[in-house]
Amino acid sequence: MQGPLVVLLHGFPEFWRGWIQQIEPLAQAGLRVVAPDQRGYNLSDKPAGVASYRIRELAADVTDLVHALGRDKACLVGHDWGAGVAWETAVRSPECVQKLVILNAPHPDVMTRFLLSRPKQLLKSWYIFFFQIPGLPEAMLRLNDWQPAVQMLQRSRQPGAFTPQELEHYRQAWWQKDAMTSMINWYRAAFRSALRGPWNPRRIQERRVKPPTLILWGEKDIALSLEMAQLSADLCDQAELVHFPGATHWVQHDAPQGINRRLLAFLSEP
Repeated sequence: MQGPLVVLLHGFPEFWRGWIQQIEPLAQAGLRVVAPDQRGYNLSDKPAGVASYRIRELAADVTDLVHALGRDKACLVGHDWGAGVAWETAVRSPECVQKLVILNAPHPDVMTRFLLSRPKQLLKSWYIFFFQIPGLPEAMLRLNDWQPAVQMLQRSRQPGAFTPQELEHYRQAWWQKDAMTSMINWYRAAFRSALRGPWNPRRIQERRVKPPTLILWGEKDIALSLEMAQLSADLCDQAELVHFPGATHWVQHDAPQGINRRLLAFLSEP
């Protein structure tokens, strides 16, 4: 297919099926859609060591994938951690990003500043610190066939966003050898990198984003402050911010039709 290349980047604790309601509509519109399992997830490679999951490695995976598919650039669509990777790729390699779409994830530098300066956001992000404990998070999430992980998804989404059949696919992905440790290593690598950065919020250099950007944000996100959405848009040379008042962090599951309409309109523009 010769249409624009669109790379869909899932977040934690999902895998490629996080985009199950977007793949077909985008492909039918003539876009070349790729939804990979990111590093450490499901059937992807799971290199050993926390350092293998640093953000620069994850962003390099995206540019390498684009080039492996025979393209010089692609439209990146990211949710949660996938959006973090998409932001970072757009900052580090803007020449490889034709357009950028972000779902419920702040610009990384905005997130860092909020964690250092806003106690409320720090409390919302308590799980980041829990994930730093070696082995314990994996063991707890694995209990009773991943029931705590399932409950984590169910407590933070709209009713019906994840069907029992869909959750069974998630369980199978989490049971892949070393998958959950690799997935949590994303948080461990980010935390260790943050320890080496500036601890004064005023000293954080907020990097600008050059590619045209669309930010789609579910307002009922219990983990991320809504204020970060506009501040992230302000760091883009060209950005549109669209709020979904009834949607949660899992906005593409809660409001698939609305998300798909926005994606198709933005990605199909010349």
